[in-house]
Amino acid sequence: DIAPESNDVFIEMTLTSPGCPVAGEMPGMIESAVRTVNDVGNVKVEIVWDPPWHQSMITPAGRSVLGLE
Repeated sequence: DIAPESNDVFIEMTLTSPGCPVAGEMPGMIESAVRTVNDVGNVKVEIVWDPPWHQSMITPAGRSVLGLE
């Protein structure tokens, strides 16, 4: 979500599993990347587990890159 008045960004994301080896680092990596976008205000990234992740959530472009077509 992006707050229209402040351009603050809130991102909810899920990972493939709670044991994902980058679970602790991923929110900071995403936050850093979003902060590079011009005119972005504050950024908050939260990992959520609902809905559970599954391969159908991968975009067609992502499927192609991963060889899942």
